[in-house]
Amino acid sequence: MGWAELVAAFAAFFVSHSVPLRPPVRARLVGVLGRRGFTLAYSALSLAALVWLIVAAGRAPFVQVWPRLGWQPWVPLLAMAGACALLALAIGRPNSFSFGGPSTGFDPARPGVVRVVRHPLLVAMALWAGAHLVPNGDLAHVLLFGSFAGFALLGIRIVDRRRRRIMGPEVWDGLAAEVRAHPPRPASWGGAAVRLGAAAALYLVLIALHPAVIGVSPLP
Repeated sequence: MGWAELVAAFAAFFVSHSVPLRPPVRARLVGVLGRRGFTLAYSALSLAALVWLIVAAGRAPFVQVWPRLGWQPWVPLLAMAGACALLALAIGRPNSFSFGGPSTGFDPARPGVVRVVRHPLLVAMALWAGAHLVPNGDLAHVLLFGSFAGFALLGIRIVDRRRRRIMGPEVWDGLAAEVRAHPPRPASWGGAAVRLGAAAALYLVLIALHPAVIGVSPLP
């Protein structure tokens, strides 16, 4: 059942992330749940599918692809600090380049983290997956983290193409050029400091909960 559960968890994850975002389905769900209700429901569904996928990978038969070495745990430990910072600085913030997030209120003169990366949430996912791939050299986790890293990197290109088509090439190119012309100033330095504090708290919580939730300490 190990491989069968992993396949089923993969299917559930990708269906739960693709079907609700299809324009007709999304419009109907937003009409029923409201925009905030849809966001909360979609986030809960995504988290549940992710947890099942991680658990299923742990239950799959062990097939070693590369050995575990002493330096490898340092890679996710360091990379997750950056991923938490990107997540905290970007979540809930207006971003006209993203798809599905709020775009009203985006100020290209104060682009914040969007000046550095247009899709910080996808980059955070790529960092999480790519970094965790290093110390997890068994086949199930290579498939798990490799798929997530590829999904995030491919998603950046897909979202760029989709947003450019929706906004129009001239508008998209003009907005991108305006963002590049300004330093990565946040809308509020105080707000940025609070978000970075939240990122540090999230990082520590993830380290503390990792043994209980995943079953393995992230510390070298």
